[in-house]
Amino acid sequence: MKKLMIMGAGIYQVPLIKKAKEMGIYTIVVSIPGNYPGFALADQVIYENTVDYDRVLEVARREQIDGIVTAGTDVAVITIGKVCDELGLTGISFEAARIASNKIRMKKKYEEYGVRTARFREVSFEDDLNEKTAELNFPLIFKAVDSSGSRGIIRVNSREEFENARNIVRENTRADHFIVEEFIEGKEFGAQAFVYHGEVQFILPHGDYVFQGDTGVPIGHFAPYDLDSETVADAKIQLEQAIKAMGLDNCAVNADFILKDGRTYVLELGGRSGATCLAELVSIYYGFDYYKKMIQAALGEEVEFPTDHAVPNASMLLRSEKDGVIRSIVNQNIPDDDICEIQFDYQEGDSVKKFHVGPHRIGHVITKGKTLEAAVDKLKEALSWIRIEVE
Repeated sequence: MKKLMIMGAGIYQVPLIKKAKEMGIYTIVVSIPGNYPGFALADQVIYENTVDYDRVLEVARREQIDGIVTAGTDVAVITIGKVCDELGLTGISFEAARIASNKIRMKKKYEEYGVRTARFREVSFEDDLNEKTAELNFPLIFKAVDSSGSRGIIRVNSREEFENARNIVRENTRADHFIVEEFIEGKEFGAQAFVYHGEVQFILPHGDYVFQGDTGVPIGHFAPYDLDSETVADAKIQLEQAIKAMGLDNCAVNADFILKDGRTYVLELGGRSGATCLAELVSIYYGFDYYKKMIQAALGEEVEFPTDHAVPNASMLLRSEKDGVIRSIVNQNIPDDDICEIQFDYQEGDSVKKFHVGPHRIGHVITKGKTLEAAVDKLKEALSWIRIEVE
């Protein structure tokens, strides 16, 4: 029986664990202790920090794993790269993972390879912000270089907001520096892709539903995304250049873009599949099980990604408008072939947080349709029949 190490035990790793077990694979889940749903599903649990790549490497050697993978989180990607390099497994390299896990390294690679991206500056916490950002135009975005899930990212509209923004970044990073970049006014969208044995297997642009807090936080997605052929071609060129610049290979790719005046600007790429139902979006749209494909690739198997299938679909996170305890969950939806999934992450009596970032989700709804309009209408209808009371 093959052994697969899955990094993380949270809600976005649960489908990987379930699928691996369905495939007859022995699952080893690595995570810090906590109330994570993946623990109950795994064949074996290792309580280690997923960023401690030396310790995880020791465990991987001892257990003689055949592959290592994650979904929906950047945190463990650098560890996956280290383990793949040291054990000769199929997956992202350590160097590419280091670039994907650090926004400064990533932006410098984009600059080197001519990838279209926002102007930026690397700033230490001791630097004079006025001096370091003098050549940049407002509004700006302050970003922790090592964060994920929209943590440590804040929009800044004036110099009066500098100190507050710097403090927010400081609270969400382990680094002694951060990045300041120009905020590009445009339409945010994304893409899912997979690169395997040096070849990009597919690129699927998708639209994003965005919650506007301190910065935009994705709360849902839809595909296909309505772009003209020239814009699609430009987006694919920029994505392929960014993949090359970062050295990404044998991994899923989660891309964030801004579209301005018909030109695609690359915000950042992650060397893993997207969160917020994006793996499900790929599966429904193309008609193959994306989690299964990711597992097969991590095990070094021959994998094909057929793209002759296109089913429009849409998704939305369930969220709370305040901190509190769930008093009731009412779902009055009846079975419907176009409702792909309604999932609740919490039960009545559980504490939840007011939504600010992706991990504050309390569930999701995914729908499909013969057209995108039909999928979106079904999503709105399904959401209207769900009531979650938080006190």
